[in-house]
Amino acid sequence: MSAEPLSVEPVREGVPDDRITVAVITRDRRAGVLRTLDALAALPERPPVIVVDNGSDDATFEAIRHHPAAPRVLRPHRNTGAVGRNLAVRRATTPYVAFSDDDSWWTPGALRRAADLLDAHPRLGLVAARTVVGPGRAEDPLNAVLAASPLPYEADLPGRPVLGFLGCACVVRREAFLGAGGYHPLLFFGGEETLLAYDLAAAGWGVTYEPALTACHHPQPGGRDGRLARVRRNEVLTLWLRRPFRVALRATARLTAAAVAGEPGARSALREVAVRLPAALARRRPLPPAVERAARLLDRPGAPGGPA
Repeated sequence: MSAEPLSVEPVREGVPDDRITVAVITRDRRAGVLRTLDALAALPERPPVIVVDNGSDDATFEAIRHHPAAPRVLRPHRNTGAVGRNLAVRRATTPYVAFSDDDSWWTPGALRRAADLLDAHPRLGLVAARTVVGPGRAEDPLNAVLAASPLPYEADLPGRPVLGFLGCACVVRREAFLGAGGYHPLLFFGGEETLLAYDLAAAGWGVTYEPALTACHHPQPGGRDGRLARVRRNEVLTLWLRRPFRVALRATARLTAAAVAGEPGARSALREVAVRLPAALARRRPLPPAVERAARLLDRPGAPGGPA
């Protein structure tokens, strides 16, 4: 069965859209977050913006607070990582929330189209967008992966069903996000999206990829220190939290072998898995059978539509 086509309405210039908020998380990237706010302020939807400042210096905080986009700024007393997005969603008053990071933003009309999709499909909990990278707007490799998802189309959902997405290029139904618990505090940052996709699907919400929506990503060279280790750690912890023990054990064995072989980030990831494993087991909640079957289709490394 094919998905029903997306009806793309013309962008209505100058008409704000009161259905959607943009949540931005940042830490010590003053130039980047100001560029993101400039881009969001220029959108025809004129979305309200909530920025979670995860412990930036005072100059960055002041620059955000006085930006013409008039963002609402939340300033936790510590670096909350991806959980900062949860804080923003809780404070939002719109039914839908789009996410940006301090190096990403949305193209004109994308937020209105996302809200139209969510209005038209009551079971849709999260829609992942196409991502273009850098000034040349290169296709993010994840776009092709999500588009080739082996999960079957569902008649009541638009786009392609997936169990993975890019955190700075998705729009969520606020009710669904909060009901699923948002981003898990045990993971902090790095590959945290897969667990949220699992939890949304387990709660009965649809998670899909729709390439008619576009987000722009301009990652800074080098990225965050330690990201590779965090991604590897979180891949394994996600399995311990939601997947059968045999799946988690196999992944842990692979990480152990990689650590012994000296692969980058593997030893640090393995140490951190060991530290967090008791908490993961205490919070373990296996997926419903239907979602587990879908996850198995995506288990092989790099499987289309799987963990991002």
